[in-house]
Amino acid sequence: MKKILLVPALLLGTLAFAQDYNYEVTPVIGYNIAEGNLNLDNQVLYGAEMQYNGFNSPIKPELSILYTDADYENSTISTDIYRIALNGVYEYGKFGMIKPLAKIGFGYETIDKHLADNRDGAFFNAGIGAKVPFTDTIALKVESVYMLKNNNSRLNSDLALLAGLNFAFGPKAQPTPVAAPIPAPVAAPVAPAPKPAPAPKPVDGDNDKDGVLNSVDKCPTTPAGHKVDKDGCSKLVNLHVNFDTASYKVKDAYQSKVKEFADFLKTMPNYDAKIVGHTDSVGSDKSNQTLSENRANAVKNLIIKEGVEAKRISSKGMGEKAPITTNDTAEGKAENRRIEAELIKK
Repeated sequence: MKKILLVPALLLGTLAFAQDYNYEVTPVIGYNIAEGNLNLDNQVLYGAEMQYNGFNSPIKPELSILYTDADYENSTISTDIYRIALNGVYEYGKFGMIKPLAKIGFGYETIDKHLADNRDGAFFNAGIGAKVPFTDTIALKVESVYMLKNNNSRLNSDLALLAGLNFAFGPKAQPTPVAAPIPAPVAAPVAPAPKPAPAPKPVDGDNDKDGVLNSVDKCPTTPAGHKVDKDGCSKLVNLHVNFDTASYKVKDAYQSKVKEFADFLKTMPNYDAKIVGHTDSVGSDKSNQTLSENRANAVKNLIIKEGVEAKRISSKGMGEKAPITTNDTAEGKAENRRIEAELIKK
């Protein structure tokens, strides 16, 4: 039992992983190893675990219910044992495809037949485990859970080894995308007066607030939000087009953002554009690369449909390799599922 008591020490790791779904349900089956002084044979366990991820907290509440039909040693007598526990679950950052977890909590155990001084009572439990995702909503979940109970003035323990399929559902609300700025139209040149007065010496500044001083800015009317080169001309634009997880469909709400960018290109014939798709970290590198390419192609086709010449538009996918924020929160993942445009000056 002293070796088993070392399990709670594993709860000291640093938490870094968050779920995209509010609810998880895991039907489980496992094997219970009972301490010798319980006079109970080892037994098969059945049950379910229900976890809620909707709180803005690294600790996720979990309700665990377990049942077993246990036999007393050297006896034909068996007893029903029910356990219910409320735990706090910590989930760590991914190691490859594996998502480690740890949990701790309290519960209550009822025993149908009270032999060998076994009694109903509260217990402490702690455990470690991992999830191995098959899809965005289904994963294999395995756990080792240690349970310690004060039974008739003595401490008794059980070790439960559990496995089951974890089902996630109830997607969290995604953040509302920020509207892309409307590009400023290019002003028509004004003919100079026949005999203009000497212009006053300009006071240097940054009228379009792109980080390049007016005296060297070759594109002095760059729209807000564009990243620029050393000459102050646009080179990268975030179109603020976001996608659902594992999807490359451009929602109707973002069609206007694509049209705005297409109109900008039509007013700037000296620019070509490369549409770049990105994903979050959910899924394998290979599947995310393909998904990012499909997202880039979908937006590229919409821009061409808006009247921009096809030869001016190209596309590529970056997979999950270039996040702009953390992938450890649902909000961060939503921002990383995005489209950017690299502007190429002719």
